[in-house]
Formats: sequence, C-alpha cells, structure tokens
Amino acid sequence: MTPWIKRLILANIVVYILETQSPALINYLQLSRISLVVAPWTLITYMFTHAGFQHILWNMLGLFFLGPRVEVRLGGPRFLGLYFIGGLAGGAMSLALSPAPIVGASAAIFAVYLAYAMFWPRDRLLIWGLIPVPAIVLVGGLTVISILGGGGYIEPGVAHWAHLGGFVGGYLYLTFLKHQTGSQKFRAKATPAAPLPKSPETVARWRSIDPAGLHPVNRDELTRIMTKLDRGGPASLTTDERSFLERFANN
Repeated sequence: MTPWIKRLILANIVVYILETQSPALINYLQLSRISLVVAPWTLITYMFTHAGFQHILWNMLGLFFLGPRVEVRLGGPRFLGLYFIGGLAGGAMSLALSPAPIVGASAAIFAVYLAYAMFWPRDRLLIWGLIPVPAIVLVGGLTVISILGGGGYIEPGVAHWAHLGGFVGGYLYLTFLKHQTGSQKFRAKATPAAPLPKSPETVARWRSIDPAGLHPVNRDELTRIMTKLDRGGPASLTTDERSFLERFANN
C-alpha cells in the first residue's frame, strides 16, 4: 500500500474498533444538520465512522484496490486534497438535500473512484470480483444509482446524495488541478526556463532503484518513467516524475 492509503485505512479501522467498544460514540461523530452547528468537526469525523462491518469492509476494499494508483499519480498532498474535498462535498450535498444523519468514507472514496476513471477510463474493474466493467462505465453506473437513490427510487437508507457529492467534489478538484497545471505550463513558456543541469550522478541514483522492493503500483510507475527517461533523457520528465524517482532513490 502507498503511505496515505495505509494511514487512511488504519484510521478508519481504529475508529471502527472504538465504535464497537462504545456504540454511543457514533452519535458524536456522525454528520447531521444539528451536529454541523453544535459540533462542526463532524464534517470530518463522519468520514471515519461506519454503520457496521460490511459498510467499512466495502469502503476499505475500494480504497485498497483503487487508491494506491491514484495516490502515485497525484502525489500524497494532492491525493489527500482529493479525498477530503470529496468527503466535504459529499457531506455538504447530503446536508442540503436530506435531513438524515450520515456516516462513512464513501463520499471521499467516490472521489477516488472518479479520479481513477478519469485517469484510466478503460481499465476493467471487477464488480463483486466477477463482472469486468470499464472504470468509466462503473462510475457512470454509480452516478445513475446515486441519482435514483437520492430521489427515493432505489436502495433506501443509503446516503446517495453524499456519494454523488463525492463525485462532484472530486471532479471540481481534479479540474482545478488541471487548470493549475495548465497555468504553470503557460508561465513556463512565457518565462524562459533555466536549462536542466547535467547530473549523471542523479540519473545513476534513479537507475539504481530496485523495483523488487516496491509496491506493484509503484513498480509499474517506475517502469513507465524509466522507459520515458531512456527515450527522452532527464529533460523529458515532469517535475512529479522526477520527484517520484527522488523519493525512492533516497530510500
């Protein structure tokens, strides 16, 4: 697992264990219109609170399987931004459209699902471990379910508006990052950039990274970046790609 996926899963498990030891705790952590006024921190704590074992199991499985690749793609800080903005947007939409209290990491994880589908839309994901579906189709299906469920047509008792809000928050955040990156590229073109220093020692350190000790997601990313390095040299790598190599070269 990547660093923040590991920490988020651990935090959710710890809170769930505390819930099982003290069931009344959920009343202090869940998000509702009243709690937002008297305990505004519940806009965060609700994301780490779950209503039963199956609830946390499916959420953590989704985060475990899809989250690492998104974290590697975005980097830790931006991944956390995606996760919490998805959760905040889900909480806000649910509060606006439904009076029911909500718990669960689903809104934040739905933002991760959306990011995965936007980055790798044709990747086939297994529903219930059996049915292969392209990532973009899965997200489209979940969107339809969220809208129908929010309208009261299917699956009562599920925070469908929170799920939809997670998609909306994730999309807005990724769009912001895209425009921010575009703006940085524009400034780089408008202002002559300093030439990339020749650093054979640095490249040698990058090439010394042992893929055998990496998580499979990081191993695939390392292979992609090294192939790009071989074809275009250090100047062809983005800042994020060089940072990725530096992170593992220093371990």
